[in-house]
Amino acid sequence: QVQLVESGGGLVQPGGSLRLSCATSGTIFSAYAMGWYRQAPGKQRELVAGITSGGRTNYVDSVKGRFTISRDNAKNTVYLQMNSLKPEDTGVYYCNAKKTMGWASYDYWGQGTQVTVSS
Repeated sequence: QVQLVESGGGLVQPGGSLRLSCATSGTIFSAYAMGWYRQAPGKQRELVAGITSGGRTNYVDSVKGRFTISRDNAKNTVYLQMNSLKPEDTGVYYCNAKKTMGWASYDYWGQGTQVTVSS
């Protein structure tokens, strides 16, 4: 059974930093594209950052230059380093693992971790 477990969320003041971690188990981590999504109150879930199995990254415009996604295949873990946090970064952050093989697709989610940016 594939499991994704996020950690590292919390309350931080504007301008502060947090690092989120997502540990995976039950599958070959290196074969998956990984993503961090967030859902703010009253808004749809959006992709914040993604990293392919080959290490290519992409970011939503609002976090470019502030957030960095990385992965450690030896530890089966993906990270999201968040710097210069703003109140609008507040939300529940979800880890996602995605893979397509032929006609089959695989899509897994973590339970989410709350990030609150407030003074």
